[in-house]
Amino acid sequence: SLMWIFAVIIVVALLFLMVYALLVFDELVNDHKNPNDVCKSINPWVLPEFGAQALLTLMFLVSENYLLFSFNAVVTFYHIYRYLNRPRMTHVGIYDPGTIFNQSPFSNIGQNVQLWRLETSFKLGFYLVCFFFYLYSMMYALLS
Repeated sequence: SLMWIFAVIIVVALLFLMVYALLVFDELVNDHKNPNDVCKSINPWVLPEFGAQALLTLMFLVSENYLLFSFNAVVTFYHIYRYLNRPRMTHVGIYDPGTIFNQSPFSNIGQNVQLWRLETSFKLGFYLVCFFFYLYSMMYALLS
């Protein structure tokens, strides 16, 4: 039951990070912030997010919960892929202010911003589903 408590706490933190990232990207799209400020405010949270997701995956592996391990491993491997294929930067993070406004032929918003918002929205949905499942599992474990 202690594992489920930690899982719920970690997922709540990840949910807050995803909402924060969506708000920051929204400020960029609505011209409330410039690309440098957006990257400076969101890049410091990239590695803590990736680390929390990796910790969650490791917890499920150690507890021999292979189904949840496999679901979380997909996101963890995606995070590893994203970090290894990030733009060349001198600082930590995956968001580069120079590539934000690469134009899409379908919109005046940069294609990268659209992709980042879509990626963050998918992760928000994933963490939301995980939150309710882990919360249910925690309650079940505590009441059993």
